[in-house]
Amino acid sequence: MIPTPPIPSQMPAPPWSSWEKWLQSPPGQYVLAWEQKCFDRIVADVFGFHAVQIGLPQINTLGENRMPLHALLMHANDRQNHASSFNWHRIEGNPNELPFASESIDLLVLPHVLEFAADPHQILREVERVLLPEGRLIISGFNPASLWGARQYLSRLIGTPYLPRDGQFISLLRIKDWLQLLNFSLDRGHFGCYKLPLHGESSMSSMQFLECMGNRWWPIFGAVFVLSAVKRQEGIRLVGRIQPIRIPNITQLTPVAETRKNPK
Repeated sequence: MIPTPPIPSQMPAPPWSSWEKWLQSPPGQYVLAWEQKCFDRIVADVFGFHAVQIGLPQINTLGENRMPLHALLMHANDRQNHASSFNWHRIEGNPNELPFASESIDLLVLPHVLEFAADPHQILREVERVLLPEGRLIISGFNPASLWGARQYLSRLIGTPYLPRDGQFISLLRIKDWLQLLNFSLDRGHFGCYKLPLHGESSMSSMQFLECMGNRWWPIFGAVFVLSAVKRQEGIRLVGRIQPIRIPNITQLTPVAETRKNPK
C-alpha cells in the first residue's frame, strides 16, 4: 500500500494578517499618517450640512471639514473599537443598505471600504442614492499596480501576505469606470506611500527619501490612492453657447446741487 504523502502545512500568518492588527503595524501607521494629510486637504473645501465616514474609525477623515454634523457609520461589533476617539455621531448600519434618506448627504468618505466588501458596486450604488446632487465622494484604497501590490500578489502564493489576506484590492481604472456609470465626475486624485514594502519601523523611517522621488518620477505607482468625485445631476445639460448680455450705458445724471444753481 502506497502511503499518502503528508499535506504540507501552510506557513503561519504574520501577526498583522487581520486588517485591525495590520493598521497597528509600522506599515499600517505609515499609511494612516499619509491618508490623514490627504483627507485633511480634500475635505477642507467641501461645504454643506451632513458629512459621513463609513468604517475605519482609526482615522478621522472629517477632522478639517466645517460641516455642522459629522457621523461615523460602523458595524455593531465596532462599537467599542476606536469609535469614541473622535467627536462625531455614531450610527450602526450596513454599507450595502445605508440608513439614510435619498439625496440627504453632502459628503461621504469610504476609507478602504470597497476592497473589503463582498459587493463593492452595491455600496457605490447606495452612495449615489444618498448623496445630494453635486455631493462629494472620497475613496481611498491600495493600488494593485505598485510594489506593495506586486508583493501581495506573490506572497499569496507562498502563504505570507504582506497586506491583509481578505482584501480584494481594486484597480483605480475599475473604480473610475464604476463611478462614471453612476454619473460621478472625477474631481481629483492622489497617489502616495512609495516606500518599499518592509515590516520594521526603522526600515520604514529610513526610506523617507523615496517619497519625493516617487512623487516626481513614478507618481502612479504609489501604494495607496485617494480619489475624489462629484455626483452630477441627470438631465441637466448646457446646450450651445450662452450669449453674453450687454448692459446698456447709463446716462450720467446731473448733480442735484448743480441743478439748483443753474435752473432753467
